[in-house]
Amino acid sequence: MATPSDLIVLTTIAGGGLAAAAIDVRTRRVPNLLTASLATAGVAFAVAGIGRLTIAGSIAGIAIGFGLMLPGHLFGATGAGDVKLFAAAGALLGPAATAAAFIYTALAGGALAIAIACRRGRLQRTVHSAARLVASGAANAGEIEAVTENNRFPYAPAIAVGAVIAALGVTL
Repeated sequence: MATPSDLIVLTTIAGGGLAAAAIDVRTRRVPNLLTASLATAGVAFAVAGIGRLTIAGSIAGIAIGFGLMLPGHLFGATGAGDVKLFAAAGALLGPAATAAAFIYTALAGGALAIAIACRRGRLQRTVHSAARLVASGAANAGEIEAVTENNRFPYAPAIAVGAVIAALGVTL
């Protein structure tokens, strides 16, 4: 059963995720002030006993969130703001829920990628390029990430969906 402090944490994740998604869709950026505020809120909630996390759990959530998203950024699949947003969500979710949120985020991101590829009339090309990416060990990553390919899309909406689902306690 959810306690009032659980609802505060959920509301913070949902509100922060919604704000990040709206800003990312509009500007293609996730502001540092927003991600820093969410991370600070997560640690502050732990200090104050709001929610179920300890301080160590909140900090571990940040580290796990950062660690899970960083490889995608290093390969050019996500922006630095996405990495920071997911790490900030980790401060509110804690380690286990952050790992679950990563899976939900990947699923939401995949669905979003398919929807955007369909909307842009390039689903077949996108699927073919993704298959080549996997088969070649990322040898065609530069080709996929080229500005002319029109493959980029805001990822904060997927992170928001994944974090909220994990915060609701949905199990895999």
